[in-house]
Amino acid sequence: MDSSAAPKRVFLVDDHPLLRRGLCQLLELEPDLEVAGEAGSGEEALERLPSASADLVLLDLNMRGLGGVQTLEAIRATGLKVRVVVLTVSDAADDVQAALRAGADGYLLKDMEPEMLVAELRRATQGDLVVSPALAAVLAQAVTKANHSPTEQALDALTARENEILHHLALGQSNKLIARDLDLTEGTVKVHVKSILKKLRMHSRVEVAIWAVQHGLHQKQA
Repeated sequence: MDSSAAPKRVFLVDDHPLLRRGLCQLLELEPDLEVAGEAGSGEEALERLPSASADLVLLDLNMRGLGGVQTLEAIRATGLKVRVVVLTVSDAADDVQAALRAGADGYLLKDMEPEMLVAELRRATQGDLVVSPALAAVLAQAVTKANHSPTEQALDALTARENEILHHLALGQSNKLIARDLDLTEGTVKVHVKSILKKLRMHSRVEVAIWAVQHGLHQKQA
């Protein structure tokens, strides 16, 4: 951990004050993480986020008023460059699928040990895809339900560069990290990812990453 780097800022969105308080206390113990702000509803989050300078949003799924998925979609619609990780009690395949399609950068369960949660949040701020280990089977089910497996023809349609980027997606890397590793601009990576999603008939980079891991593409050399 680079002690000279500025702490990553986490914005908390949950309609349970006690849960938010506990998360605040947990993050206060970490020198490289800090609370950027908090909101008790999706509506409140959308009001406060633009001025919060947050690196990561930790978002509850089931909230009164504007739900987690709707809040996530609204955040994405604003164009804010912030990573969003769902933190919820739900391990239902439909909820996982909905969050992935809305553009979640991770899906964590509230019954995680505090130390593991902090570790996953730290990974998320570094650009990694984070998913609770207990959700492996549920995620596989969600991806299978969300789309048919890509055909050999679809896979053959990927260019050499797209296959290279697919490998990095399987590692859970963000566009920024992929761009750095492949000496490309983030804009170029974004165009390639969009093309991969279209060719493989998938809705989000998370679905692509999960499918790719299932098929061992994360083990292939870039």
